[in-house]
Amino acid sequence: MRILCVIPARGGSKGIPRKNLRHVGGKPLVVWTIEQALGAAAGLDVLVSTDDEEIALLAAGAGADVPFVRPSFLARDESPTEPVVEHAIAFRTEQGRRPDAVMLLQATSPIRLPGTIDRAVGQFVATDVDSLVGVVPQTPFLWTMGEKPGAAYAVDARPRRQDLAERDYVYRETGSLYLTRTRVYEEAHNRLGGCIGLFVMDETEGIDIDTHVDLVAADLHLSHLHAPGGEPNR
Repeated sequence: MRILCVIPARGGSKGIPRKNLRHVGGKPLVVWTIEQALGAAAGLDVLVSTDDEEIALLAAGAGADVPFVRPSFLARDESPTEPVVEHAIAFRTEQGRRPDAVMLLQATSPIRLPGTIDRAVGQFVATDVDSLVGVVPQTPFLWTMGEKPGAAYAVDARPRRQDLAERDYVYRETGSLYLTRTRVYEEAHNRLGGCIGLFVMDETEGIDIDTHVDLVAADLHLSHLHAPGGEPNR
């Protein structure tokens, strides 16, 4: 199966300026995801889509293919991700290299444990789903706000955490990893469509960097994973 791995890395960022270039755990944020993708045994076609010259040079130096400058209309604050992926698909298709599926890896979720990417590819192939979304398990102790707040569990029969079964958990989309058949993008213009599978990731892989607090948390986790005696990331 030919899998195109698209890593979007825009130069602008309102919350954390130049976020994709910020050093986290000892290296620029975007480099973590590039190295993880290149290190996978699945043999991904790793492409970074960026509008920024500095990011492009950094990504190419890390081993990713940066074959174009992303058009400015796809690099605005309000630009959705799907057209960015479709732009990359169209580029590869014009080269005669149309992928069978596309893995979308967000650089703002830099923590992926060894084997995670290959495990996702294995699940995708084995289950024959149309799209796969990375999730992390959450306890059901969640509420919705409103005139009458609602709980995701029976408040009159509150379970103990240690008694929760797998079916009692809810699953939060990490934003880190999506694997989708190319035709889903072409037909539905969405990263998720058709038969959707859940790819359960480790809780530590659920950090998505939106704020400076997230940045600190990611830095601590990555530094720990790569400390002597720690579990290496790839």
